[in-house]
Amino acid sequence: MPDGIEILSDGHRIRLKWHRLQRRPEDIPFTPARLREGMALGASMEVDLRRRADGGFACLHDETLDRETTGHGPVAAATFADLRGLRMRGKDGTPTGDRLLQLEDLTELAAAGADPAALVQLDLKEADGALDGRSVDAFRNALAPVAGRFILSGGDWTAVRRLGATLPGLRLGFDPCDDDTLGTLRTAADAERFIAAALDRAPEAAMIYLSYPIVLRADALGVDLIAACHAAGRTVDAWTLNPDHPGAAAALARLVALRADQITTDAPGALEAMFGATPRP
Repeated sequence: MPDGIEILSDGHRIRLKWHRLQRRPEDIPFTPARLREGMALGASMEVDLRRRADGGFACLHDETLDRETTGHGPVAAATFADLRGLRMRGKDGTPTGDRLLQLEDLTELAAAGADPAALVQLDLKEADGALDGRSVDAFRNALAPVAGRFILSGGDWTAVRRLGATLPGLRLGFDPCDDDTLGTLRTAADAERFIAAALDRAPEAAMIYLSYPIVLRADALGVDLIAACHAAGRTVDAWTLNPDHPGAAAALARLVALRADQITTDAPGALEAMFGATPRP
């Protein structure tokens, strides 16, 4: 198995998801070459989705084009044609030769031969109010031929359901975490209420996406959020753990011990090596 794909521990497989299509920290996010590589290797990968003016979607994190691309202005004001000529910027802001990916590109690349294990998470960055019938139609038309290779997720469950409801074979995911969640987990009862509400909010979600500090805080309070999700028939992605985070080795070991199904990271190969080098009790 190539590095940066998964960790195996006591018979349990933990996939290492390439955050923003990055296999290494120096990678430019969301590039076609990295997507092709991940599809061929059977990797788990993530791209962000932002709505275009014509109802379709571009693979960008920000609401505006300026930081990530050679374009300017809101993504929501640009059409497919407007975005076609743009190039991604490197992390230092320098323009690169990599074109901006759009949802139509994703589906074309996914259809062009892939390992059956490959999975692309479409992380929807839009709230339901930003979507309309054109968005639903554009999403369905682009994804229908290869829906089984994708999982659509987001923090707005109404928006996720709205886009995904018409696509058989498309898995759905829900992220119940926000900037205030960690601070609200003061007792075991708080953690239990949090996960119960998340599971109740998104009954069709195949995967629950949990910020890894929240998982560890609940664990310290005596509540196993991952086990609660497993008991409800869901899988869990713990995001986003990188080797340079304080206490990363201990956090990784604990997430593996708790049997997370997937860990999101910008450095999957380095995280895998870290786990291999960490002494076991």
